[in-house]
Amino acid sequence: MRLLERDDTGGFRLTGDLPNDKIPPYAILSHTWGDEEVLFKDLAEDTAGEKAGYDKIRFCGAQAKRDGLNFFWVDTCCIDKSDSAELQHALNSMFGWYRNATKCYVYLTDVSTCQQGVGDNPGWEVAFRKSRWFTRGWTLQELIAPPVVVFFSKERERLGDKKSLEQQIHDLTRIPLGALQGSTLSNFSIEERLSWTGKRNTTRKEDKAYSLFGIFGVHIPLLYGEGEDGAFGRLREEISKDNRCLSSLHSTDPRLDKKRIEEAKGGLLADAYRWVFDTADFRQWHDQSESRLLWIKGDPGKGKTMLLCGIVNELEVAITADGHCRNLAYFFCQATDSRINSAITVLRGLIYLLAHQQPRLISYVRKYTDAGTSLSDANAWFALSDILGGMLGDPNLKSTYLVIDALDECIHDLPTLLRFIVEKSSTISQVKWIVSSRNWPDIEKDLNEARWKARLCLELNETSVSEAVTEYVRFKVHRLAERNNYKPDTRDAVQSYLSENAHGTFLWVALVCQNLAKIPGWKAQKKLTAFPPGLDAFYRRMMDQICDSEDSEDAELCKSILAVMSAVRRPITLDELIAFVDIPEEASADYEALTEIIGLCGSFLTLRERTISFIHQSAKDFLLGKAADEIFPSGMEDTHHTVFSRSLDVMSGTLQRDIYSLGAPGSSTDDVKLPDPDPLVVARYACVYWVDHLHDWQSNDNSKRSDVFQDSGVIDTFLKKHYLHWLEALSLCKSMSQGILSMTKLESILQQRTIASQLPSLVYDMRRFILYCGWLVENHPLQVYASALVFSPARSITRGLFKQERQRLITAVPVVEDDWNACTQTLEGHSSTVYSVAFSPDSKLVASGSGDNTMKIWDTATGVCTQTLEGHSNGVYSVAFSPDSKLVASGSGDNTMKIWDAATGVCTQTLEGHSSYVYSVAFSPDSKLVASGSGDNTIKIWDTATGVCTQTLEGHSSYVSSVAFSPDSKLVASGSGDNTIKIWDTATGVCTQTLEGHSSTVYSVAFSPDSKLVASGSGDKTIKIWDTATGACTQTLEGHSDFVSSVAFSPDSKLVASGSWDETVKIWDTATGACTQTLEGHSDFVNSVAFSPDSKLVASGSDDSTIKIWDAATGVCTQTLENMGFSTFIASWSGDAENPLQQYYGIGSEGKWITRCSENWLWLPPGCRPVCSALAASTIAIGCSSGRVLVMTFPEDS
Repeated sequence: MRLLERDDTGGFRLTGDLPNDKIPPYAILSHTWGDEEVLFKDLAEDTAGEKAGYDKIRFCGAQAKRDGLNFFWVDTCCIDKSDSAELQHALNSMFGWYRNATKCYVYLTDVSTCQQGVGDNPGWEVAFRKSRWFTRGWTLQELIAPPVVVFFSKERERLGDKKSLEQQIHDLTRIPLGALQGSTLSNFSIEERLSWTGKRNTTRKEDKAYSLFGIFGVHIPLLYGEGEDGAFGRLREEISKDNRCLSSLHSTDPRLDKKRIEEAKGGLLADAYRWVFDTADFRQWHDQSESRLLWIKGDPGKGKTMLLCGIVNELEVAITADGHCRNLAYFFCQATDSRINSAITVLRGLIYLLAHQQPRLISYVRKYTDAGTSLSDANAWFALSDILGGMLGDPNLKSTYLVIDALDECIHDLPTLLRFIVEKSSTISQVKWIVSSRNWPDIEKDLNEARWKARLCLELNETSVSEAVTEYVRFKVHRLAERNNYKPDTRDAVQSYLSENAHGTFLWVALVCQNLAKIPGWKAQKKLTAFPPGLDAFYRRMMDQICDSEDSEDAELCKSILAVMSAVRRPITLDELIAFVDIPEEASADYEALTEIIGLCGSFLTLRERTISFIHQSAKDFLLGKAADEIFPSGMEDTHHTVFSRSLDVMSGTLQRDIYSLGAPGSSTDDVKLPDPDPLVVARYACVYWVDHLHDWQSNDNSKRSDVFQDSGVIDTFLKKHYLHWLEALSLCKSMSQGILSMTKLESILQQRTIASQLPSLVYDMRRFILYCGWLVENHPLQVYASALVFSPARSITRGLFKQERQRLITAVPVVEDDWNACTQTLEGHSSTVYSVAFSPDSKLVASGSGDNTMKIWDTATGVCTQTLEGHSNGVYSVAFSPDSKLVASGSGDNTMKIWDAATGVCTQTLEGHSSYVYSVAFSPDSKLVASGSGDNTIKIWDTATGVCTQTLEGHSSYVSSVAFSPDSKLVASGSGDNTIKIWDTATGVCTQTLEGHSSTVYSVAFSPDSKLVASGSGDKTIKIWDTATGACTQTLEGHSDFVSSVAFSPDSKLVASGSWDETVKIWDTATGACTQTLEGHSDFVNSVAFSPDSKLVASGSDDSTIKIWDAATGVCTQTLENMGFSTFIASWSGDAENPLQQYYGIGSEGKWITRCSENWLWLPPGCRPVCSALAASTIAIGCSSGRVLVMTFPEDS
């Protein structure tokens, strides 16, 4: 952004193009263009003063000076419109530039203060309402974006500002007052925002749409010539993408959670929280820029949540008063609700609110969602932490408050979340955090690592908390007195009892008042002593009331409900409860009766909008601890079995093919509209969690309920009849990743038992099936009956069981492999050659480096790309995890090596020093050193903590293609284009041995885990095994028909893997030198191989842009995954336009789908996409790049 800067003489000059973090406070001009505007070139050529428009610039500069601003911006001359790239950037940035301005001056050349007024109305008001400024397209954002907008007449006299004139502006433009006052624009509907430009015009038709970019927070190229309809079409498409992106985050809306919590607790009382604003700890956090983290801590029931609700409310008021120049995002954790009790859900909620308030930040989410990356699977933390980290580090981020309540109720990955909070609060200055929790030492230990923090302990503010509770008691008793017609003495007695026994605990007061509300006023005094002080004592009374009920049926029903609610993994709806508890038939369909039944459960549960949840985490803690014998008379495991078995029952009675009546087999989940009534409403919980409850039951006595794991037992029967229906339902519930984990967990359960049935084989096949088609079905649910069955192996049990399902869509299927093959996964997403792959030490992640200049991190269980690391300006030729899993190193053709934080994806260091490509990187086993081999013929050793190059090893006469540390860190091996391997002493840098024997370049070297052997792969098509002590070549392994590009020892030293340009991976026995397996599947050079640390898997990276995961023992392929960024080109097409059937069936433009009547019908896996094709009647033949020809026949009926 360029600015105009005033000098001491009253003149001004253009600054250079200022980076975002160097832009000083500035004023900005809004006006309508005239005939003689001053352009960028006029200032450059010093001819600006000759034009009439120069007068506007002088006015803006003079007014800025009066307002204490030395810099100002005018669109006519601060943008070089002859530079198309600069113009594109400027028009996309304009909204932000106006929003960030200290003041905006609107210069109205058609409004004069010399006009005669009428009555009390000033003379200029009529001209103001008719001003051309209100009819122009671009001035819409210039009105809405700046927090301060001041209007001036042509005589340069102040007419008023946006606030003082807001009613006139609203009447004139019909823009809501909230939008004029700075409310978040996403609070207004899409159509409403589009309507604001309805009566406005622009010189170029497309600008009517382009001027709305900032209003919607989108950033897309300007294509003048596309016309108004084309421009609005692209705008709507981009808005739609943003909305779909936000919906991928929207498991829950923190704003609604806050509202629900406030209502559940009886409303928010200002006098109960305002005391906090006067404490020294809060003032320090609020007033001191270096104090970025405030931790509010206290015991259960002390009002922490309502305190944070109040703080959020007060911050919202302050932000509104300041013109919404700051962001506020918050999240309220609740342990009893799986939607809001994990680190992942916290990040999702914060990202969701930030993206709503500052829409341009959505681009950080789109980076993942546009690439098809799931934000809800088991590895979502990596993606979400990268997204939120990017948002918080964005140079255009407004000052931001982040509030997280009840960290102690974040029951999944809390330490990871705490590390994230500590890191970001210590490094990002424009963000301030407030967090709350119980007094947990582990939380205190982690938060103590934050650099700038304040701490507010409720126990140390006992007087203030006690006074707040007293105000809360007065408030609650006043309401009770009005509701139940208390006499004065009853009111005073209730107030006295509550005040004396509350002991600073809001929750106790709320629970007692909740019970008193059910007691007639004349009985209230007598009943007071029935409510003992303290939460546990109160809960015990509630439990005793249930157990001692005169109606034993009611007592057993309540205990059954409490048992189920204590066992389930999230709050459940009334519809779901009916599936798990024997509700009396006459009450099961009666909402009022169900509400009454929940009311019988004392004060443990609350019901809101048909969803049942615990009143507070302490209530669940009590039931699981001190009341466990009463609600779980046969043990909690028995309740888990009940939920598991009834889940199977409800799914079996509910699930069916195309349950939402989507119709078209290619229907996308993006287009799904929830039916009313929703047929899945009773089965949603069961679909997601049935395996979890089976796991939590897992009776060790096989004779107990022996039918569960047997042939024709409940699991076997359900899977054989409803497995595909279940996968479809998981897709519609947006829980496919949970389904993948469930099948893995189910297989693990079976492996731990001695079972004389075929169920383990069935579950193994079905797990392979969901891994194979999971991504596809997640996005296109009905393809589970189509492509998933058509292209699964011929002998797949799942394919055979459901043969009749796919026959409705395709009558003759192509020839496919017989069995699941050796490749467990194919990971797609890179757009160029994959040069390097590496496993993390725990085998859970794979890193890949590519010629597309990026490194990707993949989850080995699901095949999901969790992070894409960008920063190199050339291909990434080598990647390596540090042994402690904390770091990833990458070597690149840009001559640098980068060190990345594996958890956050942040580049922590860029190591410069090589004068040519970095071909290989390797960490020492203690993670303290990293070695790099380069095209400059050297190896460098770097200190990972400081980034200092400690040694440069010279001796090779050609490029260094591979480096490796010995497991004891004492040696480094290097392979080179001079056909040799050198062994170096890491302490001295001395070359201890030069190993000669290869007749071509040595592309790869690897030490055995005991440091006694070195393996080398060469362009001479061989692998050699060397003795590191003697330098003798002990074995030469021959079998590849082209260069050996990569070698790796298995961690148990028993195997060596080699990757070759002959497109294969070979596994060798190190003891005998025999080739035990040849793994085929890549369609281009294999550049890299790596064993997982448990020796069970082998990863390979190839020029075909894929990474494959292989089972080292069996050679079985468990999964092929497709990334939305993958593209295939159709080279030729054969067909007759006159034949109606050939237009009935066809191939989509990208080659990914067979279509029927232009609708997606059958998805084609990557290896089955056409380079040529032919169509005869309803039969399609496809020629693939692998050499395969696929022939498929489809039904001819319409």
